Amino acid sequence: MRPQPSGSWKHRDISLGLLTLCLTAAGCLQSQGVSLYIPQSAINATVEEDILLSVEYSCHGIPTIEWKYTSYWGVQKIVEWKPGTQANISQSHKDRVCTFDNGSIQLFSVGVRDSGYYAITVTEQLGSSQFGTIMLHVSEILYEDLHFVAVFLAFLAAVAAVLISLMWVCNKCAYKFQRKRRHKLKESTTEEIELQDIEC
Repeated sequence: MRPQPSGSWKHRDISLGLLTLCLTAAGCLQSQGVSLYIPQSAINATVEEDILLSVEYSCHGIPTIEWKYTSYWGVQKIVEWKPGTQANISQSHKDRVCTFDNGSIQLFSVGVRDSGYYAITVTEQLGSSQFGTIMLHVSEILYEDLHFVAVFLAFLAAVAAVLISLMWVCNKCAYKFQRKRRHKLKESTTEEIELQDIEC
């Protein structure tokens, strides 16, 4: 068996080294980057409801998560945080937002003014980012109108009960008055008959 020249082994080692380096770099590039999943991109809600804007992300390292709100009145930053740290919540949403480590946020007691587009940006430490949007539509509930109707109907029922009671009392009084009148008429006719008998 003839030994191969040492130069060919060096070329083979360099080729294997370059191949390994390329595969490692490709693996690193695949592991880097952000993926973002939004299970529900449109949410309908009613006034005073608590809403969860649910998302899931995956990335290498700890990302920065930012939510913004876009409506007819412009763009407004809601919150920014890194999972495991204190969230920086804007003054307009203080005590109305709860953050979760998976990137989701919960809005408490929403109103019609909260209707609009909610944009999330997940930014990795190396700079790559992913963007997603959830559309929220908040509508007035009819409970207020129904409450007014219920109160109005209760008021009408109370007025009807009072009127029926008054009619019953008036009817009783009229009946007693008619009875007394009949009794007096009866007495007067009896007296007239007796007087006629005496005159005869």
